[in-house]
Amino acid sequence: MPADQTEPLRPHDPRALGEYEIVGRLGEGGMGTVYLARTPGGVLVAVKVVRADLAPDDEFRRRFRSEVERARQVPPFCTAEVLDADPDHERPYLVVEYVDGPTLAHVVEERGPLTSANLHSVAIGVATALTAIHGAGVIHRDLKPRNVLLAPGSPKVIDFGIARHMEATGGNTAADQMVGTVAYMAPERFGDTDAPLTPAADVFAWGGVVAYAGTGRTPFAADNPTATAVRILTQPPDLKGLGKPLRDLVAHALEKEPANRPSARELLDLLVTGPARPAATAALAEQPDLRAAAAEAQAVTGVKVPAGLVGYDENSIITVPISEMPAPLPGPPPPEPARRWFLPVAIAALILAVVAGAVMVLLGHPPGSPADAVGPAPVTPVSPDERLIIDDALSKPRYWQPKDLPAEKAQCSFTGGALVAHREEKGLYRCSGPADDVPADVHVQVGVQLRTPNSCAGIWFRFVPWRGYLIRVCANTIFVGTHKQDGGVTTIRSFPLERPLVVGAAPTEIGLRATGPEVEVERDGTTLGSVGLNDPSIAGGKVLLGVYTERGVPQKGPYEVAFSNVRIWGLGPN
Repeated sequence: MPADQTEPLRPHDPRALGEYEIVGRLGEGGMGTVYLARTPGGVLVAVKVVRADLAPDDEFRRRFRSEVERARQVPPFCTAEVLDADPDHERPYLVVEYVDGPTLAHVVEERGPLTSANLHSVAIGVATALTAIHGAGVIHRDLKPRNVLLAPGSPKVIDFGIARHMEATGGNTAADQMVGTVAYMAPERFGDTDAPLTPAADVFAWGGVVAYAGTGRTPFAADNPTATAVRILTQPPDLKGLGKPLRDLVAHALEKEPANRPSARELLDLLVTGPARPAATAALAEQPDLRAAAAEAQAVTGVKVPAGLVGYDENSIITVPISEMPAPLPGPPPPEPARRWFLPVAIAALILAVVAGAVMVLLGHPPGSPADAVGPAPVTPVSPDERLIIDDALSKPRYWQPKDLPAEKAQCSFTGGALVAHREEKGLYRCSGPADDVPADVHVQVGVQLRTPNSCAGIWFRFVPWRGYLIRVCANTIFVGTHKQDGGVTTIRSFPLERPLVVGAAPTEIGLRATGPEVEVERDGTTLGSVGLNDPSIAGGKVLLGVYTERGVPQKGPYEVAFSNVRIWGLGPN
């Protein structure tokens, strides 16, 4: 919202928070109130102050603090940068970059669909923002036209990552309710409420936002939220009015199955280097800020092209090809057959239960408010007997250090805000981690990203040179086993993944909770199962990270994985 359109302060509103002078109201939503404020240096910022009823909740403050730290790691490529926060204030607050510009929703409502050049600018800007957001391990959860600001220089995506826990901790949203904007919700959000949300839901919302910007209507428009949800679950999107090739890419993003959608990074690549390149080039010609943001987002999430690859300069940055990703469809996809989450008998009850909750929440929060809350994140709960030992973003040397072994053609380095373990040839390689041992009973959470095909992330625990337990996180399976002194790795149990890890996609959070003779394995907060730890020669030791290659792969690589945001808790009494 432009600064000259802010609302005046009300009698109960604060006049200052910390060093920030409050000068006006920008909006109100599920999280609390958003104010326009001024720094001591005269810079305008947006300050989000949480609701008074949430402030006394210790669990809320813990979640708020955690989410702020994660959101701070999002590079400001087409996003509103997180500048400051005080989770310990009487009314916890968050300070973000103030974006002086109208929302995409306001522009379309007032002037109609965007021109081709402006539409491609929005498509590129939002894909750039999602690439940065997902690359930091954050899911937006409520991407919609009112959360896209048309700022000078480049579009900006706001309200990512922070507000998602607010309703869950506030006690005002029942377990079977969902917060968000129905028209932009992915089909999987109407299914099992315990299923973890993935970045693919944001990609679906991207398709809805771009379709709205280009046509003036949502792709599943209906008379009411319930009918809209039915269309999302059962019908192909209405993309009439969108020109090719953008229409094909939007249809691809709106596929019913999350695994069939491209990642945000793949969207960005297809927009600027694929069939849409001529239109994108024209859109970016007069927008150096947007062009630089898109290039930077690609640079920090891409990999070097192998030398000799036809058609690319050896210094170019591309996405590693993903064989599982189908090519963009030639047009809107046909109606899909029934799927396992989509049974004819259950659909009516599903929509009545979920959408009714969504409508109740939507009616309780102004749809235009810039602080709308969204559903809870898939974060593993931390029990009271856990004490945090290590909390490392892995964005620079700290507990983990760079390591280079030319003889083994392997190295560990900090690249693109992550710890990257790399091997030129197949095998395993561990990075240099914390010098101190950690308790044998330990809880570990770490973000894992597969950077190249046939690579697996290795998480060693209870490791003392040269033996310990090893969890191998591969594209289709997570293996739990032992790593012996002779270098042999054995598998105790494997967990096939219903949602395979996609090379180059946003990190997946992998967790392990080793207690006594058992370890529990988690993915994105969902328990996959438990495994017995019955090797008496392995008692306790370090937690280490590294790369391991799939069996039966070529000798020559490269093989590469990346780690981010590792947290280690000791279990039991101090």
